Amino acid sequence: MNPKRKWYNNWRLISLHAWIVLMLITSSMNGFDGSLMNSFQSLDQWENYFHKPEGGKLGLLNAIQNIGSLAAYPFAPYLSDGLGRRGAIWIGAVIMLVGVGVQAGAYSLGMFIGARFCIGFGLTFAANASPMLVTEIAYPRYRPQLTSLYNSLWYSGNIVASWTTYGTQHIATTWSWRIPSIMQGIPSAFQFALILFAPESPRWLVSKGREAQALKTLAYYHADGDEQDPLVQYEFEEIKASIKLDRESKRNVGWKSLVSTKGNRRRMLIIVAIAWFSQWSGNGLVSYYLNKVFDTIGITSSTIQLLITGILAIWNLFWAVLASFLVERLGRRFLFLTSAAGMLLFFTLQTICSARYAITQSQGAAHAVIAFIFLFYAAYDLAFTPLIVSYTVEILPFSLRAKGFNVFNFTISVALIFNQYVNPIALENIGWKYYIVYICWIAFELGFLYFMIVETRNLTLEEISAMFDGTDLKEKIQHAVPAAAEVRTDDLVDEKASA
Repeated sequence: MNPKRKWYNNWRLISLHAWIVLMLITSSMNGFDGSLMNSFQSLDQWENYFHKPEGGKLGLLNAIQNIGSLAAYPFAPYLSDGLGRRGAIWIGAVIMLVGVGVQAGAYSLGMFIGARFCIGFGLTFAANASPMLVTEIAYPRYRPQLTSLYNSLWYSGNIVASWTTYGTQHIATTWSWRIPSIMQGIPSAFQFALILFAPESPRWLVSKGREAQALKTLAYYHADGDEQDPLVQYEFEEIKASIKLDRESKRNVGWKSLVSTKGNRRRMLIIVAIAWFSQWSGNGLVSYYLNKVFDTIGITSSTIQLLITGILAIWNLFWAVLASFLVERLGRRFLFLTSAAGMLLFFTLQTICSARYAITQSQGAAHAVIAFIFLFYAAYDLAFTPLIVSYTVEILPFSLRAKGFNVFNFTISVALIFNQYVNPIALENIGWKYYIVYICWIAFELGFLYFMIVETRNLTLEEISAMFDGTDLKEKIQHAVPAAAEVRTDDLVDEKASA
């Protein structure tokens, strides 16, 4: 492809990006659910129909989707590696559609809980495969931004759920919550109908011995169908060489390999940490229990609660998407450290204002809490929305990507379940004082990120591997890959840094 041509001037890249959007909306499905339960708790129709669940029962309602996700984790990487990325997404979509149908038609709390378990179970398969497929088929120059957009689009589903529920709150019947429940299935319906027509991962195809198909896919989408294009040839040969070396060394085979070497242990420590941090930085209080936070500062109107939730979702999407497009310009390490420092500052100020409201009942303090929630999320969205997925898949080699990413998702589910059970109980018993726990934890996060996050901007895959493994893998792959002097530097550097 002519390097001076942009993606919007090339219809094959346009079609590739359209397929990538189909994969990115998996995150929208997840974000829809995250806001849905928060919005339902502000709906009198939903609360009255299910007899106002509180305490442990409310915690179960919010946690059950993640319990369903946990149940699917043992199978997800085998599905992604065995049937392919597309097949895993399709099976996940089918299971989620069943769950959405049951949830929309639920007539008892048990039925509603069962439906959410089913949604979580299916979501695991789609969420394991989707970002990997984005990473593995995207055009090199746009891969970091597109992979970062995956988790950022969590907020697109969040926005639809928030504003749909804001609109349906005026429906006096159960359709006020059944309509948003039905809309939750729209992303899965598109994936069910279309995903099997999307291109499969060239890396997965090579790993299964289907090299001709892999080369054809790379050429069709990355070089207008020219299989002899220097970039395509380099990509193809690099993929073959990397997979061959992994198989020969056997250091990246099986679950044990995740911790069998010093480099892999460091990878997994970083991945588990950022996954946990992404849910245990105080954001869980807002994502799932915003109405409870509002109660602590005297904002009890369901209309105002839903309005603020909807505006916050738009605010979050803006900052997350902006950070996604700046990931190569500013670098991963800068964004992570700036994000953690900002969260620590604004969550501390939020806690101070919450305490002042509790003591003085000052309306000014209550309004300040809302302002600092927005500022806290702007800081959070600089790194912990766009980067946690893209950084994870970037530092994992292909042979470990499905299993390592599964560990990432498993860690998030465990953190969510813990939060969803503990947060409502802690807020009910100690109110704003619970925020102090998060202040201490965010301070720890900042220190961890400073010492552990490795900058990967503008680095090749071999250089990233060398940083973690301390091996001569770079030289081995360069020896295995034919000379490609004609490959354009701007495309090749992006390809290696993001593959």
